[in-house]
Formats: sequence, structure tokens, C-alpha cells
Amino acid sequence: MTRSSAVGAVPSPDVLAEAASSFGMLASPVRLHIMWILASGECDVSGLAEQVGGALPAVSQHLAKLKLAGLVRSRREGHRQVYLVDDPHLVSLVQSMINHLTGPTPGQGNRRGRAV
Repeated sequence: MTRSSAVGAVPSPDVLAEAASSFGMLASPVRLHIMWILASGECDVSGLAEQVGGALPAVSQHLAKLKLAGLVRSRREGHRQVYLVDDPHLVSLVQSMINHLTGPTPGQGNRRGRAV
């Protein structure tokens, strides 16, 4: 029997476990930064390393984890591997969280309590 809540049917334990695993992948600031960049468009590992300020091997390892988790995919473009996020729901989730934390709250500055 499936119960309903204000947001829809209660997800199965398997779905909840998969969601928790995906959120766990995004719990790393570097991986979240990579996802933020890829939400804006494709990028290769060199460009990502430059933008996140990380070493190429470390960024490459983060990408491997994100790819293994199914959060990013890659394609070959000549001699380089280009990474992308092609799930609009995931892009929206990442952008919504960042915007939620940095966007203004009426009369209170932003969500972090800093004045805007």
C-alpha cells in the first residue's frame, strides 16, 4: 500500500537509498562546483580543473565518481573527453540549491544571513 503526502506518493526504500547516494555524491564542495559548471554547459577536465582551482588528477577522480554514479556523462571530442550533465532535473536541483543559498530573502538579505 502506498501512502500519499502533500508532495505525492511516498517513495520506495530503494528510491530513497538511490536519492541519498546521489546527494552523498554532491556533498563534496568540489563535486558540487563541477556540477554547477557542467550545468552551464560541456567542459573538459582541464577546463574544469582550472575553474575549480583543483589539480587535474583530483578533478579527474571526482569526474570518475560522478560518472560512475550516473550524474555526469562524457563523450569524445577529438583527443579530449568532454563532460556534461544532460539530466534537466539534476541541473535544476543543483541550480535551485545554490540559488536558494545565495538568493535574497525578503527583508533578511540572503539565506546565509549576509546582507545583499
